[in-house]
Parts: sequence; C-alpha cells; structure tokens
Amino acid sequence: MSGEKFESSHGLEHHGIRNVSGAYWNLATPSLVEEVIKRREGHLSHLGPLVVSTGHHTGRSPNDRFVVRQGESAKNIWWGKVNKEFSPENFDRLYHKLLAFLQGKDIFVQDCYAGADPAYRLKVRVITTQAWHSHFARNMFIQAPRQELADFVPEFTVINAPRFHADPEVDGTRSEAFIIVNFEKKVVIIGGTSYAGEIKKSIFSVLNYLLPRQGVLSMHCSANLGKGGDVALFFGLSGTGKTTLSADPGRALIGDDEHGWSDNGIFNFEGGCYAKVIKLSASAEPEIYETTRRFGTVLENVAMEYATRRIDLDDDSLTENTRASYPLTHIPNIVRSGMAGHPTNIIMLTADAFGVMPPIARLTPEQAMYHFISGYTAKLAGTERGVTEPQPAFSSCFGAPFMALHPSVYGNLLKDKIRRHHVSCWLVNTGWTGGPYGVGSRMKIQYTRAMINAAISGRLVGVEYETDPVFGLHLPKSCPDVPAEVLNPRNTWADQEAYDRQAVELARAFRRNFVDYADAVSDSVCAAGPPAG
Repeated sequence: MSGEKFESSHGLEHHGIRNVSGAYWNLATPSLVEEVIKRREGHLSHLGPLVVSTGHHTGRSPNDRFVVRQGESAKNIWWGKVNKEFSPENFDRLYHKLLAFLQGKDIFVQDCYAGADPAYRLKVRVITTQAWHSHFARNMFIQAPRQELADFVPEFTVINAPRFHADPEVDGTRSEAFIIVNFEKKVVIIGGTSYAGEIKKSIFSVLNYLLPRQGVLSMHCSANLGKGGDVALFFGLSGTGKTTLSADPGRALIGDDEHGWSDNGIFNFEGGCYAKVIKLSASAEPEIYETTRRFGTVLENVAMEYATRRIDLDDDSLTENTRASYPLTHIPNIVRSGMAGHPTNIIMLTADAFGVMPPIARLTPEQAMYHFISGYTAKLAGTERGVTEPQPAFSSCFGAPFMALHPSVYGNLLKDKIRRHHVSCWLVNTGWTGGPYGVGSRMKIQYTRAMINAAISGRLVGVEYETDPVFGLHLPKSCPDVPAEVLNPRNTWADQEAYDRQAVELARAFRRNFVDYADAVSDSVCAAGPPAG
C-alpha cells in the first residue's frame, strides 16, 4: 500500500492493531510534512526543514532498553548491562496495553528496508502515532520501490507510541519509557520517549543479532569511496568526528553510521543520515551544513526564532545533542547503491580529552581488534550529569548499546576480514594535544584530515615509524602537511613528566576495561594492548 489512508485498521490486523481512527500508509515526504504541520507536531523553518522537539528525552535511554528472554535468542544474546532481560509475560501484558492505547488513534505506517544489499536486507515496518516519526523513518531507512509495497510482508516491526507510558511497578520496566526488542515475535515496542533515534537504533540492534550469524560483520561506522574505488571505514563514538570526516568532498559517501561487511563487500544499512549539528560549521562541514537548509530534513531539538523561522545551530538551550535527519540524496556526492567493495583502510577515531593518545598510529590486526573491542573515547565535563572532569569511556565495538552478541563475535569477524582482505588499520585521535582538556587544545581538523588523507592514499607506507612505549602503538615520524612535532603527543606537552603520568594512568584504564573480554579472545589480542608497566 502506498500513499493511502484507510479509515480502519486495514492491513494492521496481523499486528493485533484494531479499531484505529485512520491508517496512513507510506505517505511521501510532502504529505507527511503537511500532516506534521496540521497536527502541530512541528514547525517549518526558513528554506523548508521541519523543526521538532522531543520533550523530556533529548537522547537515547539505554537504561530503558530491554530484550525479551525467550526461545532461541535466549542462549545467544550477550546478557548484562547492555542487553537487560525482560520476561515474556511482562512483554505480552505491556504489548496488549499498547494495542489498547492505539485504538481510536491515527496510525502512520512506513514499509522500508534495512540493508542496501538485497542478499542481506531486512524488510521493516515502522508504525508510529506521530507523523514526524514516520517522516524520520522514511528518511532513515531505505525506501521500498512503489511496485513492491503491495506485497510487502515485514520481517520485523517497530511500534512507536511516545505518549503511551509504562507503569514500572506493574509492567516490569525501569521507568515510564521503554524500548523492548522481542526476537521471537519479531517486534520492537517503544513508548514514553519521543527521541526518534530509538527507532533506528532498535533496528540496528536487530541487525547486530541477525547478520553476524550469517558471517556478516555489522558495524557502527561511516564509510566512503575514493575515485580509485578504495573504501575507507570510520569507527568512532559520538563527538569523535565519524560523520564529519567521512563527508569528504573528494570521496563519495556510502553512509554515515551503520554498515555491514559481507563476502561481497561493504553495504549501508540506511537510506539517510542522523547527524549531530550543534555548532555545525558551514566552512568545516559544508555538505552537512547545507542539509540543515533543505526541505525534507527533520531538525530535532534545534532552536528556531519563530518570528523569522531561522534556526540557530549554536543554541544548545534544549540539548547539546541536536540532530538533523535527512535522506542521503541531500548529500551531493554519494554512492547511490549503498554498496561498495572491501575496505582498503579502517580508521578508528577517539577524542582523547587527556591529550596523550597519538594523533595517528598504525595498527596491527591484533591491535585493531583490541582497540575495536575497547572502543575508547573520553567524556568531557558537562556532557553528562555528575561529570565534572574528563573521564575515560569505553564502548565495545564503538557501539556497545546496540551489540546483541558478545563483543568477541564482532571482534573476531573484524580480525579475520582484515587479514583476508589485507586492510590497513589506523587509530586517529581527534581530541586534545599539548595537554589535557582545559590546558591543551583540540587537534586542528585540517591536521586530522591531512593525516587521514595521507593514510588512505598510501603516503604513510614508506615513512619511518617509532613505537610509543606506553601504548605500544606505531607512530609515523612524518606526515605530509602536518608539523612533525604534532605526531608524538609527548613532544607537544610543556611538562613531559606530567604527560608520562597521564599516559600511564590511561593505559591502566585500558587494561582494567579489557579484563572483561580477555577470556573470549586470543592471547595475541590481549598482548596487543598497552604493555604492563
């Protein structure tokens, strides 16, 4: 069904949804924008982007995410802090309460794909109670051709109802918000939060369960393609520059956040981007900046002056986590198929606020697996409640909140593929140099781009390297367009003894963190981390 409204639950009975006021199926973007405005869910800004607010929840709620412990998945899921178990009985009760809540409501449906490669794509149905969330889903997933919609049978369904709140004492949730994945019933239910990122990340979690069991490495990374056909992957947590650095005018963007690596090569999971836009620079990030001025973009929690309808990307009064959701076609230089060959280079990004990690280092396959499983970056003061000074942060596979299986599963797949396809791996610090946060300065983006371009182009292959004694990393002594003194972080500190103390302390944090994974990986990978000292 395409672009239609039914004054009934037509087509939704399969999901147990009955007696809705109206069902809007696969509305196109202009129709969805009209519905958003009519329903007062958002506002049009200057030049056409839609501005919406998510209310209390301005980011993901990882503590409210659960997985139903049932059936075959129960023995495969990596249970613990990331994948918290939810009983089938509690799920069934909450699901039926949600279905009752939907009665008499208008429903918006988008039928779409997750995964550009037809051999591995997942048919996804997104059912929402708000038009702007349907718009978001249309942006973020891959739109199914109109001729395929008539026979579309979903393999997984997301039901999103922000105004439906759970009762923790009765329903077994932690709060009134919930994101619950049920692999047996092939459904995700979301309530109590309007943050749209929960929709896309819930399906990412599903793919992270399904694809590795087919030999496909699912990855939280961006990817781009050079003019010579070389593919580069960029791993990194929020704030490390993953989206910014992959949006290179000289290379075609494959995708900015989620990819699979099969025996055929790389493929994007998504049809859009979900970029962080706080203090976005028109000069440093021109392609992303332009998307904030185009019809079809959804601007989440971005401040707007209502008299002129002009947005202010520097205003963080609602949240520091302002976002833009836009289709990939808003970027001028993209790989339209969403697929490419095997990567030539992998770049692992960190924003080290302690100023001791090197700006670029070459990694062995074992070191790549170690740093992939570690997933290091740093939290800055003020980014979270209670964080008053920089703190090390580790998120396995650069995306722990979305990993359904043990990190070693993804790590071993990565190491095997790196060896099989002779991939060069690099660790790049986009954080601080010359001292920690508050003393040193953020690494200049032009230096980071120059280092990445040198690595990708092969210009770092023949240069001389030195081994960092604290982290065991291989540091180039020279790099085109980068001052030599920048390449060794110790040389940038006025007090080099203070550097030594800080570096040793961070190395200890790496070793403490890796204890949880040591039993599941080889001794050679354990030895690839910072040497004990």
